[in-house]
Amino acid sequence: MTRSPIYVAIDTPDIARAREIAARVRNHVGGIKLGLEFFSAHGQAGVREMAALDLPVFLDLKLHDIPNTVAKAVQALASLKPAILTVHAAGGLAMMEDAKAAAPAGTKVVAVTVLTSLDGNDLDSIGVAPDTHAQVERLTLLARQAGLDGVVCSGNEVKAARKLWPQGFFVVPGIRPADGNGHADQKRVMTPRQALDQGASILVIGRPITQAEDPDHAARAIEATL
Repeated sequence: MTRSPIYVAIDTPDIARAREIAARVRNHVGGIKLGLEFFSAHGQAGVREMAALDLPVFLDLKLHDIPNTVAKAVQALASLKPAILTVHAAGGLAMMEDAKAAAPAGTKVVAVTVLTSLDGNDLDSIGVAPDTHAQVERLTLLARQAGLDGVVCSGNEVKAARKLWPQGFFVVPGIRPADGNGHADQKRVMTPRQALDQGASILVIGRPITQAEDPDHAARAIEATL
């Protein structure tokens, strides 16, 4: 899909800062991920402005609502032609089917399984069996049944998910370089090389690049480990 598996997560309400980061790292990443914070601040106009940098855009809005509402939302986003768009697998089979049907032909629709900020205790607290691995496997099979392109899961589960779906597209967030300082709010993390070896299709990397003193150097250093 791209020459590099790295998508840099640029989730900031400061569009000038977002443009600066994207421009500095563009030669060492495969695309940019724009999430809820960025979209809430800048909407479709902001996404178009970032897309003008000629990097594939991963629009990470994690849509989750009744099937008709999600389908209409995807239709409303269609003119942006994102390379990747996320929905929540927990929205169910019909919601995922309708999201895929509403998406532009060139957009990969992938389902978020279990957020990397959650662990077994968190699942238990919301009434889900406290086994992140089993939950990811369950939702991966559901996303495949719905006709989606792939799923979002942590590096801890991607090997098992790919075994269930050999032709799937696997987005792995929670990526931290081996020499990274801390995990912030991520609980299930992995290094870039490990995640690729486990079966990741693309790696979502945010703060290790965007908060580095030199984002371009940070991106190049990570790319060199791949």
